[in-house]
Amino acid sequence: MGVRKLKPITPGQRFRVVNDYGVITASTPEKSLTLPKKRSGGRNDTGKMTMRYMGGGAKQRYRVIDFKREKFGVPGIIKTIEYDPNRSAFIALVFYADGEKRYILAPNGVEVGQNILSGTGSPPEVGNSLKLSELPLGTIVHNIELRPSQGGIIARSAGAFAQLAARDGKYATLKMPSGETRMVLVECMATVGVVSNSDHQQLVGGKAGRSRWLGRRPRTRGVAMNPVDHPMGGGEGRASGGHPRSRNSIPSKGFKTRDRVKESNRYIIEKRKK
Repeated sequence: MGVRKLKPITPGQRFRVVNDYGVITASTPEKSLTLPKKRSGGRNDTGKMTMRYMGGGAKQRYRVIDFKREKFGVPGIIKTIEYDPNRSAFIALVFYADGEKRYILAPNGVEVGQNILSGTGSPPEVGNSLKLSELPLGTIVHNIELRPSQGGIIARSAGAFAQLAARDGKYATLKMPSGETRMVLVECMATVGVVSNSDHQQLVGGKAGRSRWLGRRPRTRGVAMNPVDHPMGGGEGRASGGHPRSRNSIPSKGFKTRDRVKESNRYIIEKRKK
C-alpha cells in the first residue's frame, strides 16, 4: 500500500498524489451487497437549498458493510479487497462457511485467502473480532462498539485504531484515535488491527475538479461575504473579519462546544489533546 506522485504533464497533475491501489484485487463490487444511493444535492422536498456547497458528483452505489461482525463461530475466507467510494478505508468481501457473503472493513495486512473468525474463542489475530474482555492488554483494535450489539462506531476511517490499555471490572480502558482515554464496557466487540489505507491522508487532489467529482461545490469564505450573510463579512478592503466564527456566531479554533454536564463525561478518563 502506497502513494504515487504524478509527473507534471498537465496543470492538474502537477501536485497530484494518488493511491497506487496495490492491495485492490477486484474492480466491480458484489451486486447482492450493494444498494442504490440517492443524492439530494443539498435540497429539501420542495427543492429549496438547505445545505450549501453540496451537489453533483459521480454516481455511486452503497456497499452494505457488516459492522456488527455477528457471525460468531462461523469461519470466513477473504475473497477480494475492494475500493469503496463511500468511505476512506478499503473493504474486504468475506465468504462464510454457511454460504453467506458479507463486506467488512479491511484491516492493514489482510490478504486474499486469509481466514477470519469472530466471537468467543477466536484467536486475537488481525481481522478477527472479539469482545474487549477476551483481548490481551495492549492490543490494537478498530471498529469498536460503544454499546453491546450496537455495531462498531469508533475507529472506522482509513488508518484509524485504538489501543486496549486496561481492564477493571465490567469496563475496559481504551486510548482513542483522538487521544482521549475512556471506559467502554468489556462486552463490546472490537476487531483486531489497524484500518486499511493508512496513506489516505497523503493524497492530494491536484485540481478543483476532483472536489466536484466527490460532490463538493465551491465554498465561499465568510470574510468574502456581506455582513447580512456572515458575522465575519463586510468591512473596507480586505478586512480580516475579527475573531473566526461560524455562520451562526459560534467561535472556532479552540472554543469548546461539548456539554459540561453530558451523561457520558463520567466515562472519559483523560480528554483529547487540543
